[in-house]
Amino acid sequence: MYQGKFITFEGTEGVGKTTQIQLLEKYLKTKNIKCLVTREPGGTILGERIRKVLLNNDALDIDPMAELLLMFSARAQHLKDVIHPALKDNIWVLCDRFTDASYAYQGGGRGLPYASIRRIETVVQDGFTADLTILLSGDIESGMRRVSKRGDKDRFELEKIEFFERVRHSYLNLAKANPERFSIVDADQTIDKAALAIQTAMKRRFAELIA
Repeated sequence: MYQGKFITFEGTEGVGKTTQIQLLEKYLKTKNIKCLVTREPGGTILGERIRKVLLNNDALDIDPMAELLLMFSARAQHLKDVIHPALKDNIWVLCDRFTDASYAYQGGGRGLPYASIRRIETVVQDGFTADLTILLSGDIESGMRRVSKRGDKDRFELEKIEFFERVRHSYLNLAKANPERFSIVDADQTIDKAALAIQTAMKRRFAELIA
């Protein structure tokens, strides 16, 4: 068992994952907990190159299975080079998306069978999963308006509302099926209130480590 803890953040576009990860990192540092912030796809040289391919608008016609396999290729390298070594060194890893995103986006959004995703997950992760998953769940249209304010949209952000409704539905189903791992946080409340809800979830999950 690793000494560090692995916390993942999930949610549809524009729900504030990046902001909340930064706030949680600051909070954990006040508790003298070493943290590493990373993201998927990405986190390694290979992962960032795969990310660039997957988010590029020129790849609009990429096959869903090819998309899934690229995600897991990046994940395999990410686990080997970043996540596992950090956890072994008692560093807590805060990750912007992980395997739940594959079930939600490639499964729920693209329509790939969960069974296919699960088989690949088993090969790549061999049972490894997050200690806690924060699901930021909010209104899809509000999130997309926030995305629009950021400027040019990437390949996923160009999807229609219906796609993200399927993704959100999949996320909620995953949370329902794994209540011991998931904590659902209302992304439509203020940033400070959402941050407090996340801190509460952290204290509840890691009571012996966070005073």
